[in-house]
Amino acid sequence: MTHEVKLLNVEDVRAVAACHCIFALLRPHLDAAEFAKRVDIQAKENYSIVYMEVDDEILAAAGFRVGHFLAWGKVLYIDDLITLPGRTRQGLGGALMDWLIEQGRQQDCDEVHLDTGFLRHAAHRLYLNKGLELSCHHLSRKLK
Repeated sequence: MTHEVKLLNVEDVRAVAACHCIFALLRPHLDAAEFAKRVDIQAKENYSIVYMEVDDEILAAAGFRVGHFLAWGKVLYIDDLITLPGRTRQGLGGALMDWLIEQGRQQDCDEVHLDTGFLRHAAHRLYLNKGLELSCHHLSRKLK
């Protein structure tokens, strides 16, 4: 199954709202308005969304950005990667990963990075199969 990877126009309110439906599966704490607000803010910080759809239904999506880090150099960082439940294991997430890795190459990045939930084992299999390595722990502390 091959599907086209599309780059979201973050100024298209309807398209952002359509993407919220799938991102809400991974980020249920964000309602549609807060999602749109954060996408708008992050787009100004080099954030983009790509997605794959069939019959106007978004089946898989990813949010990413390119930035520079002292530790790694120029990095394509994947903020989110989600496939609609019931559509996993159809190559959609893998196709998005391939597109993102190629995008990193095209933008002359040194590395591709992402953080993943500790218990997301199916996602881990995909990432490891795409050549990513478990290279560090990510720690955080809530301030609000």
